[in-house]
Amino acid sequence: MIFLLLLLPSLTAALLAFAVRPYRNFVGRASALLSLAPLGAALAFAGQTFGGGTPVFGPGDLLRVDSLSALFMVCVAFAGLLALWFSPGLAGANHFEPGALRRYHVFINLFIFAMLLTVSANNVGIMWIAVEATTIFSAMIIPLTLTKSSVEASWKYILICSVGIALAFVGTVFAYFDFVTLSGHPENALNWPVLVAAAPHLQPDVLRLAFVFILIGYGTKAGLAPMHTWLPDAHSEAPSPLSALMSGVLLTVALYTIMRWKVVVDAALGPAYSNQLLIALGVLSLGIGAFSLVVQHNYKRMLAYSSIEHVGLMCIGLGLGPLGIFAALLHLIGHTAAKSMVFIAAGEVLHRFESTDLAGVSGLLRAMPRTGVLFAAGVLALVGLPPFGLFMSEFALVRAGVVAGHGWLMAVVLVLLAVAFVSLIRHLNQMLYGEPPAGVPMGEQRDWRFAWLAVNVAVLVIFGLVLPAPVAAWLNQIVEIVSR
Repeated sequence: MIFLLLLLPSLTAALLAFAVRPYRNFVGRASALLSLAPLGAALAFAGQTFGGGTPVFGPGDLLRVDSLSALFMVCVAFAGLLALWFSPGLAGANHFEPGALRRYHVFINLFIFAMLLTVSANNVGIMWIAVEATTIFSAMIIPLTLTKSSVEASWKYILICSVGIALAFVGTVFAYFDFVTLSGHPENALNWPVLVAAAPHLQPDVLRLAFVFILIGYGTKAGLAPMHTWLPDAHSEAPSPLSALMSGVLLTVALYTIMRWKVVVDAALGPAYSNQLLIALGVLSLGIGAFSLVVQHNYKRMLAYSSIEHVGLMCIGLGLGPLGIFAALLHLIGHTAAKSMVFIAAGEVLHRFESTDLAGVSGLLRAMPRTGVLFAAGVLALVGLPPFGLFMSEFALVRAGVVAGHGWLMAVVLVLLAVAFVSLIRHLNQMLYGEPPAGVPMGEQRDWRFAWLAVNVAVLVIFGLVLPAPVAAWLNQIVEIVSR
C-alpha cells in the first residue's frame, strides 16, 4: 500500500495533465496536492527502515526499501513537492502557452516518478531503465520556452547522458554475465541482495572493468567531471523548478546507483579499488567546479557549477571509508535542502529582473527582500558557512580524510573550497547590494508557498547546530549498508 502511495500520485498527476485539454490551473494545483502523498510514504518508509524493517513489493521483490533507499526517497519526494508547488500554471496569469504548461505538468510528474522508481527498484535492470527515463522526461521540459539555446541544451543533455547510460548498461551486462557464468541462472538473479551475496565469488578482473563502465556511465548523469559538460547548459535553460529537481536530487539519484554498485564491487575486490576511482573523480569535479565559479557571468550556471563541486565532495566522502560515507550522506541532505531552495529563489529573481546575467541583477535585497534573504541563505549554506549543515558535513569530510591518512588530499580540498567560497561570495554580494536596475518593481506580495522553504532553512540550521540522535543512528545504518 505504501509503495502505491509513493509511486501512483505522480502517475495520476501526469495522466490528469495529459487528459485535460486545454490546460487548466486546477491541474497544477491537483498535481501539487498529490505530491504530499509520496512525501508521506517516503517518511513512513524511513520510519520502517529505522525500526529495522525492509519492505518489499511485487513479484520477485521487484521493489525493496532499506535505509539507503528511504533516505533518497525522502529527498526526492520533498524536492518534488517544492518543485510542484512553485511550478508555473497553478494560479493567475503566466507567460507560458497552455500547450507548454500541459507538457510541463505531464513530464515533470513522470520525471519525479522515474526518480522514485530508481531508488525503490530492487532489480538492476529496472533501475537502469528508470535512470534512462529520467533523462527523456526531463529533457522534454528543458526547452519550455522554445529558443535556440534551450533546444540545444536539451539535445546536448540527451546525447551526453544517453551515451553515459549506454556505458552503464555495458558495465551492468559485464557484471551480470560474470554472475551468470559462475552461478547459473538463480531466481531473482538481477536483484541487489542476490548480487551482493554472490559478489565474493565473481571474477575480479571482469568486475573491475564493469565498475569502470558503471562509474563513467552513471557518473555522467551525476555530473562528475570530465563528463559534466551537459549540466551547466541544461540547468541554465531549464525552468527553475526543474533545475531545483535536477540539481537538488537528480545528480544524487545517479550517485545512488554508483553507491549500490560500490557495495557489490567492494564485496568482490575490497574497498580500495572503488575508493581510489571515486576520490580521483571527486577531486577532479571539485577542482573544475570551483575554478569554473570564478569566471561565471550567469547566476544559474553559477549554481550548476556549484552542484558539480558538491557532487565531487560527496564522491570524495564515499571513497574515504565509513567516516567519509557518513559525511557524504550528511552533505547530500544539506545539498538537497540548499540547492532546491536556491534554485526556486533564482526562478523568482529571473521572473522579476528578466535576466540571468550577474551584471543584470543588483539591489536584490531592496527589490525582493524575502527572496533575497532566501537566496543569500542558500548560497551561504553552499559555501559552507556556519551555522548551516554543509559546514558540519564538510568539516566531517575533512576529518574523515585526515583520519584515513589523506592529509595532503584534504589540504587540496580545503584550497579548492576556499576558491569556491571567494567566488560565490563575490557573485552574491554583486547581486544583493547596490541599486536595482531601472524599471524593476520594488517589494513582494505575500505568498504562502514560501512557507515550504522554511523547512529547507530549518533542516540546514538544525543539522548545522546539532545532529538529532535518531537521524545520526539512521545514517549509521546506511553507512553499514554502503561500507559492508
